[in-house]
Amino acid sequence: MGAEEPIISLENVEKTYSGRQGDITALDKINLSIMRGEIFGIIGLSGAGKSTLVRCMNLLERPTSGKVWIDGRELTGMPGGQLRRERRKISMIFQQFNLLQQRTALENVAFPLQISGLPKRAAAEQAKGLLQTVGLEARAHAYPAQLSGGQQQRVAIARALATEPKVLLCDEATSALDPTMTRSILHLLRDINRQLGITIVMITHEMAVAEEICQRIAVLDQSQVAELGTVREVFAHPKSDIAKRLLFPGGNAPRPSAGNRCYRIVFDGSSSYEPVVADLILRCKTPVNILFADMQNLDGQAVGQMIVQVPDGADTRRNMLDFLGQRGLQVEEVPADDWI
Repeated sequence: MGAEEPIISLENVEKTYSGRQGDITALDKINLSIMRGEIFGIIGLSGAGKSTLVRCMNLLERPTSGKVWIDGRELTGMPGGQLRRERRKISMIFQQFNLLQQRTALENVAFPLQISGLPKRAAAEQAKGLLQTVGLEARAHAYPAQLSGGQQQRVAIARALATEPKVLLCDEATSALDPTMTRSILHLLRDINRQLGITIVMITHEMAVAEEICQRIAVLDQSQVAELGTVREVFAHPKSDIAKRLLFPGGNAPRPSAGNRCYRIVFDGSSSYEPVVADLILRCKTPVNILFADMQNLDGQAVGQMIVQVPDGADTRRNMLDFLGQRGLQVEEVPADDWI
């Protein structure tokens, strides 16, 4: 992460829409600071206000009230011409790529450069370098219809980088991609963040996306920030109901059987090659029931969570919890009423 100073600051940002049934509050007193050079996630369910929030960051949507600061300058108080110049510091990519279908990949990337006044030949040369950055130089002369979804998103990222932005806003940028392509795009964005120092804001409804790439996240619920912290903090110790729901695909947590107790094991960087559960069963000579598991292997480390049932006997349970603690794993009992 870069220097500990905010490049984006939102102060009491509110957005209200007027409708036939009355006013609708899309954002309610949002206060956020996003640090220079970090990858920041904004996560929530559909309708939580995520896309409205990201569009308020670059004033594609003007907040009803509150202030938006980018790189030390308040956008909300700027006249139109000055605002347009400041917006050049911010680029955006979308779920549906938004490429020009009648232009090649190279021409799509060169387009914003030509609009800014760069001669056509110079724009093409710069576009070639940007396509190389995203690993797509070999497809420079292909049209969008000839490219896969992942390749189209790489073109969109190259185009977004053409104006040399300081901030890249990604609005559900991987939602239209399969898991393999999603992982590829996330790795590319991480490399861009590291190599170019660009601050990235990820809008997503998928906790797995936030876990893989983000350093900090804000969890939105009913137009407000329900929880804010590092991915590790929110993942290991979620405080809000919405964060707990998002940790389980589909929003459903397992229901423990009568007579047994249920524990959540958090894997936060232990070796993915260690057979923890198998060793637990062999060590304690007692089977456990795995009710739920959401695990990823990131660079040889296990990251994720598992819900297990353990026998109700106090001595056996204590031995199991001690064993897991000795392996450096975070373990907490899951109160059924909190998760179901």
